[in-house]
Amino acid sequence: MSNSTQTQDVSSQLATHLPYLRRFARAVTGSQSSGDNFAVASLETILADPSVLDDTDVKTGIFRVLYRIWSSAGAPVDDGESGLKARAQKHLAKLTDNSREALLLHTLEGFSFDKIAKIIGIDDAEAEELVQIARREMADAVSGSVMIIEDEAIIAMDLESIISEMGHRVTGVASTRSEAVALGLADAPDLILADIQLADNSSGIDAVNDLMEKLGERPVIFITAFPERLLTGEKHEPAFLISKPYAEDQVISAVSQAMFFSSTETLKD
Repeated sequence: MSNSTQTQDVSSQLATHLPYLRRFARAVTGSQSSGDNFAVASLETILADPSVLDDTDVKTGIFRVLYRIWSSAGAPVDDGESGLKARAQKHLAKLTDNSREALLLHTLEGFSFDKIAKIIGIDDAEAEELVQIARREMADAVSGSVMIIEDEAIIAMDLESIISEMGHRVTGVASTRSEAVALGLADAPDLILADIQLADNSSGIDAVNDLMEKLGERPVIFITAFPERLLTGEKHEPAFLISKPYAEDQVISAVSQAMFFSSTETLKD
């Protein structure tokens, strides 16, 4: 294969994985802008020298490059100086090194332990141990109240069960934009878990923005069957995003992460 053909092939695969690289970068930094900057730096590094992917598959390789760039920069997260955000940083400082990142790679991005090991630069057994450590540490770190905005009753019940078992209090379930606003004003949540498309064709994004205007900023997780449409970097987008269909581990990981970061950025028209 010629160098030109190889570069084109790598570029095509990079485009496929870019939305998920953005998602991971935003989750580890707690910020859309910071996460996207690291994702762009990773792509630039790979396009300049595709050999940095070594002998790994492209997806594992690009995540490894991003992880190395981010960790070499000091593994920064969005800074906070007061309120929930300051407490989030305090909790983060107590976590075992690499555990949060390993958990995200495993639950949010679906990497196996051997691939997590390659991304972080550890052995397989340590990767599995880090995921288990993260589950324990993050479960103990933050608890609070969660509001669910979801129009599918079965999914809403499932989410309510998962969140309750995590030790959080569910304030209620809303299926439309107007219901969400009324519920949020009646019992202000610490975190909002919102579907994008609601029962009356209203938008979960609009519902969240309405609540932010009335209650102030708080962590938000969006749920969608088409995450790549919300991870383009072209406008304000969520830092925390769950794909449908989701796995229980993904919900647990995302809720734990979002509780850490109170400055989650929401989509705006």
